[in-house]
Amino acid sequence: MKSSGVSPEGPKRRLTTRALSGAMRQYRARLYIIRRCVVMLLCWHD
Repeated sequence: MKSSGVSPEGPKRRLTTRALSGAMRQYRARLYIIRRCVVMLLCWHD
């Protein structure tokens, strides 16, 4: 018997605008960090 499972139709499953913008901000931050690391690696001179 499944008693503690949350149904897919529940409110946690729905994507709100705030959740979407938060995910987008996190994605952009991750891309920014990766881009900075790549630039540092390419410009590294010993």
